[in-house]
Amino acid sequence: MPDNRNNFDVTNTVNVADAISVGEAVEFIFLNLFPNARVSTLRDAISFISQLYCGDHPGFAACDTAYHDMQHVLDVTLAAARLMDGYERSNKKDGSLGEELFIFGILLALFHDSGYLRKRGIEDDRHGAEFTMVHVSRSGELLKNYLLKSGMGTLAETATQVVHYTGHEIPVSRILAPSPAFHAVGSLVASADMLAQMSDRCYLEKCHDRLYTEFVLGGIARKRDENGAERVIFASPQDLVIKTPEFYQFAKHRLNKTLNGAYRYLEKHFGGQNPYIEALEKNIRFAEYLVAHNADVSVLKRTPPNTPGSELASHAAESRLLQVEYRRNKSKI
Repeated sequence: MPDNRNNFDVTNTVNVADAISVGEAVEFIFLNLFPNARVSTLRDAISFISQLYCGDHPGFAACDTAYHDMQHVLDVTLAAARLMDGYERSNKKDGSLGEELFIFGILLALFHDSGYLRKRGIEDDRHGAEFTMVHVSRSGELLKNYLLKSGMGTLAETATQVVHYTGHEIPVSRILAPSPAFHAVGSLVASADMLAQMSDRCYLEKCHDRLYTEFVLGGIARKRDENGAERVIFASPQDLVIKTPEFYQFAKHRLNKTLNGAYRYLEKHFGGQNPYIEALEKNIRFAEYLVAHNADVSVLKRTPPNTPGSELASHAAESRLLQVEYRRNKSKI
């Protein structure tokens, strides 16, 4: 097997920067579970998402969030398929998801960050990261509209609720769903979301080069209290990397408690191993090394692959950041 590649998944077997490769891998898992199932719904959804993120849809501009890009979406979708496969193979027949809910979970993964995409002619002067605080609700609406047109309209309203498992706009305890199986899908997809990004070979580089910018534009890097005083959460890209081990403590609690330890179903899929956790913890150990040795983040050498919108993202984000800084400085005068 070749050396690990930055555009491949944790097993180094699937190119997660390529929709066709991910689509084939997801179909393989799906048909192994449901040999007589039709794959057209999965293929259509992956094709639609590719159009959205590439800017080939008349209603939406190309993705301009370099961290929450199409590679992330595809990586999460592959992880979700593997988790649902493990879940299905771990449960008795009366506790299984079945074909329709498996497809629902894949669509949930594909659309879970679509709320970052900007509407043409309406949000042209915005940057996708500015929707960070409401992107999950926006994703839910986009998914709802897609389901209504794809023959799965009965699940449309449920999707607007279950997609919130991947965010923080609504506490998990307040998410409404018609059965425990939908809550299981939500936990599986949300676990895939966390695992895929934190196990990425370029996770720390992406935090430094891409995520910090999104945090600034999305109002995450700085917060204002009730009195209007500004509190700095992440002072710089390096500060974000240094605080990654601290974030992992929150992530572990969310994975184990809030999401009911759903990540463990990967062990069933992989025959006892969990390569996502292994890769994730390797990233965290390196971040801890940087903290312990006061190391400069220039030691982060990996180059994340470009996906549709990545080049646009860097220029658009830089321009928008300048506007944000100008407004902040002007308000201090």
